Amino acid sequence: MMGKEEEITRIARRLDKMVTKKSAEGAMDLLRELKAMPITLHLLQSTRVGMSVNALRKQSSDEEVIALAKSLIKSWKKLLDASDAKARERGRGTPLPTSSRDASEAPDPSRKRPELPKAPSTPRITTFPPVPVTCDAVRNKCREMLTAALQTAHDHVAIGADCQRLSAQIEECIFRDVGNTDMKYKNRVRSRISNLKDARNPDLRRNVLCGAITPQQIAVMTSEEMASDELKEIRKAMTKEAIREHQMARTGGTQTDLFTCGKCRKKNCTYTQVQTRSSDEPMTTFVVCNECGNRWKVGERAQAAPSSSILWRWGVSASVGSVV
Repeated sequence: MMGKEEEITRIARRLDKMVTKKSAEGAMDLLRELKAMPITLHLLQSTRVGMSVNALRKQSSDEEVIALAKSLIKSWKKLLDASDAKARERGRGTPLPTSSRDASEAPDPSRKRPELPKAPSTPRITTFPPVPVTCDAVRNKCREMLTAALQTAHDHVAIGADCQRLSAQIEECIFRDVGNTDMKYKNRVRSRISNLKDARNPDLRRNVLCGAITPQQIAVMTSEEMASDELKEIRKAMTKEAIREHQMARTGGTQTDLFTCGKCRKKNCTYTQVQTRSSDEPMTTFVVCNECGNRWKVGERAQAAPSSSILWRWGVSASVGSVV
């Protein structure tokens, strides 16, 4: 049974990825595998494969895929209908023994105990694990806002996800990681809500809804990790450009240890001399710290490389690297 359940779970995950990527390539093979398997109601509930097949059916434009998906869903629905019929039959059958007995026998606990497991029978058995319950007003409000964020653009309808269950699990993971409902907790929840509602990043929300990103993962992801692929590429390009500009800024000039950076207090510097006035005026010296990137202008009185004696004639402190 465990081997079969793992195989169905594997197929369901592959179908979810197809829905996320909007590609049905190979879907027919997976659906045929499911059709060949003897699937029970227990397997349907534990693997949630029905939701995956239904999401694929709604998204696919392939008539063969749609037809086979409908056939599978119809056959699995018969299992659920049969379970519902048995539940209703049990519900009608349980009062019969008590109605034929004398009223004096009704309070006898030994007569009622065997019937207790039948009492909570319901027409439809949920396919989701129990939602973690909390009485904290702040946490419940955060769950409501997370639910609304997951329901943005109604993607959950096509995927068949339970947004209340997902939001409760995400909030539970955040609370366990932070440990309380202080500002860190609230900021963490706000950032999840903002990214899940982002119209420019719908893939994040869809991945959470279909299970590609688990509640445990979304609860601890950074802003960079939650960003859209487009934004990640922009940030990557900006980082490369900043590194290139920084490297270009350090290519010119002469390295020296005669200056002390006023920011990091190190002497690893590079200086350049530039003519900022007319040709008969002295040049200006610009210094860049090679350690922290700090820049400053030293003086306008020397034409050659600076020395300690020249610096003092400029009125500059060589130990500080700033104009006196």
